[in-house]
Amino acid sequence: MNRQLPLGLQLRAAARFANFIAGPNRELLEQLQAVAAGSGEPFFLLWGSAGTGKTHLLHACCHHAGAAGHEVAYLSLRDVADLSPQLLEGWERYALVCLDDVDAIAGQSEWEEALFHLYNRIREQGGALIVSSAALPASVPFGLPDLASRLGWGLVYQLQPLNDEQRLEALQRRARQRGCDMPDETGRYLLRRLPRDMPALFDLLERLDEASLAAQRRLTVPFVKSVLGL
Repeated sequence: MNRQLPLGLQLRAAARFANFIAGPNRELLEQLQAVAAGSGEPFFLLWGSAGTGKTHLLHACCHHAGAAGHEVAYLSLRDVADLSPQLLEGWERYALVCLDDVDAIAGQSEWEEALFHLYNRIREQGGALIVSSAALPASVPFGLPDLASRLGWGLVYQLQPLNDEQRLEALQRRARQRGCDMPDETGRYLLRRLPRDMPALFDLLERLDEASLAAQRRLTVPFVKSVLGL
């Protein structure tokens, strides 16, 4: 599927466009799909708070482009503390490069320079670059002003959080993918009592599903309470 991922980096198998609940982000999703297919604006900045789905969407872009036979590269810049910025050399050869958490390198001059030059090389080669950030580039304390400017040249979209009904839909869809049933009552109970960011809820669902299988019990509210000690 993915023609190449550098450093043996793995994409989340479940991170697909098809299982992303768009909610208020439908236009954003359509634009990302176009970029991943090679027909959209080649530079895209996706920003939003933690837990809104930025990483899911970048992985989905790589899956989509890889399935079409394109070489892709993905890297979270939150995970580069022990890596050299030289890692990005030659990445312009990929049809699509997805860089997560670009705000994480703010103030790291060598990484900022490397990303700035990669942007220019990708532009020269006619490739595509999708980046994510927790905030707009102008609000991120980059030491290199030209980098903040470059990152805002293409399409810029804010990823809006889902409302409770959309979170419930996302949780139930993920449960079905795991082969279990999440009743409305149980899902709403979890949304009332627990943190509402989707990664945390999905991790919790995995724990509940494993407990349900071990106990041969359905995901009822009483069972969930007993597992979580609520």
